[in-house]
This record gives sequence, structure tokens and C-alpha cells, in this order.
Amino acid sequence: MKASYLDEQGGPEVLKYGDLPDPIAGEGEVVVNIHSASINGADWKVRAGHYSTLNKFPYILGRDFSGVVSQVGQGVEDFKKGDEVFGVCDVGQEGTYAEKIAIKASIIALKPESISHNAAATLSLIGLTAIISIEETLKLQAGEKILIQGGAGGVASFAIQLAKYIGASVITTSSFNNMNYLLDLGADQVIDYNKYDFSEVVSDCDAVFETVGGDVALRSFSVLKSGGRAAFIASGAKAPASPRDDIHSLRPLVNRERRYMERIVSLFESNVIRLPEITTYSLSQATRAHKVSEGRHLRGKLVFEIK
Repeated sequence: MKASYLDEQGGPEVLKYGDLPDPIAGEGEVVVNIHSASINGADWKVRAGHYSTLNKFPYILGRDFSGVVSQVGQGVEDFKKGDEVFGVCDVGQEGTYAEKIAIKASIIALKPESISHNAAATLSLIGLTAIISIEETLKLQAGEKILIQGGAGGVASFAIQLAKYIGASVITTSSFNNMNYLLDLGADQVIDYNKYDFSEVVSDCDAVFETVGGDVALRSFSVLKSGGRAAFIASGAKAPASPRDDIHSLRPLVNRERRYMERIVSLFESNVIRLPEITTYSLSQATRAHKVSEGRHLRGKLVFEIK
């Protein structure tokens, strides 16, 4: 199969394109011929060594995908060859920057005809992360006020729409160029982070969803009211320690389960969630795509069209 892969960690230029062995479905697994695979911020962080040092090469990045089942392993009864499916790799697994992947059948879902492969791949990981963060970790309620940092990113833009659907008041941050885009998604207030310090203009929030990391994460505590809670997905495996004992600092546990994929489909088909803007690349253009992703100023999602 063709794949974009690493023989070492480093900058975008270490990504290679070539042939690697086809995967084989183990017990409880299916092999999926990938049609679309999403590019996520976590991918370049793994490539650059920000999370950990890889010790096995060649290594294929990528966590979410959409495609067609081409092989069914022993014990799998809920899928057959030819089924269109989508999903997110299990925790600790990557490998969607390729024409094929072997994956646990229990964590993926059937792709309905109403959703294209590009859309399904785009929504999988961002939807999974946003749903778990907003609904299960923060337990956001109607009438509450939430600050969502970095609103134009994939996870944050999904979260804005989900929070509005729940009935919350939503404040978000972005560059000036993305302000109208985020207002159109439903944000009640958009703060231009190049012009204003959010910590000086936002206060008394019930919740914060932080997707940026660094100093932004640490300053996010200041906008919470007593009893408030903040969820962090860009500050590593653990949430940063809270400087206040009257608020809660949380790290969403983004488990892989089929029910989350089905929830994404339901929200999309009900017009609760709008598909983000998509920019497509071929697998051979992975270096170019990573340069854009690592720049961290993109709007919407980047997707590999593979088949």
C-alpha cells in the first residue's frame, strides 16, 4: 500500500511517501481501504517529538478516517466486506496516512450515505473530542456561559455549535479574519486575540474549553466564577494545576466508542453541526499539509483524499 510515513522524528521534511506492507485483520478487526483521512494538530506534535520519542519505524501518523471494509477478521459479525465505515483509531494506535488500516471493529461505525468520506473523516476526532469535553467532562448546561479558546480550529468550532445547541452563551477567541465565520457558527461574542487580552474582557464564566495551550491555558483560570470548571486538551496528558481552590481543572478522557461516532452522525444529520471548511491534499503532499497545520492559524480542517 502507499503511505506517508516517518523513518525519524523531526520537522515536516522527515515525512516520506512510498510503499509499505498491507495490514492484515486480526481477531476482532477489519481492514479498511481508506478514502479520506483527517490531519490533526496531534499529528505534527507526534512527528516533532513533543509527546514522546518513537522507537519503531517506519511509523504512520493519523488518527481518523473514512473508507470501505476490504477484509473482516475472525469474530467480527457487525461488518462485512464493502461496508462504508468511519472512525478514530484506538488510544495508542495511529496509521491513517495510508491506503489501508487494520482497526478494532467495535470502535468504528457505519458511514451513512448522507455523509461523504471527506466529511466523515473530518468530523470523527474533532467531534469525539468536543462531545466528550463539552457534554461529559464540563457537563455544560443550558443558561451557562462558556469561553471556548481558539474558536476557528476544528475541535473548537464543533464545540461552539454543540454548546449553542445545549443552550449556553458562547464566547470565543480568534484572529480578526475569523470573527464573522465564528459569529455565523453561533458564537455570541468573538474576541480578537491580537487586539484584546481575553482575561481583561471576560469574567464570571461557568466553564472554559481550552484548545490552545501554553500561556493561554494558564490565564484561562482567571475568567471563571467560583465553582467553575475548565477542560484542557492542548496542555498535555494532564490538565494544568489550578491556581485557585474554588474551581476545577479537568483533562477530558477521549475514549473510543462507536456510540460517539453515531452521536456525530445524529448531530450532523439534524443540522446541529455544520461541516467545517475543508482543504484537501494527496498523501504525497503530507509535508506541505503539516507546514500548514503546524502554523496553527488555519480555519477548518485539512484532509487527505486517498481514493
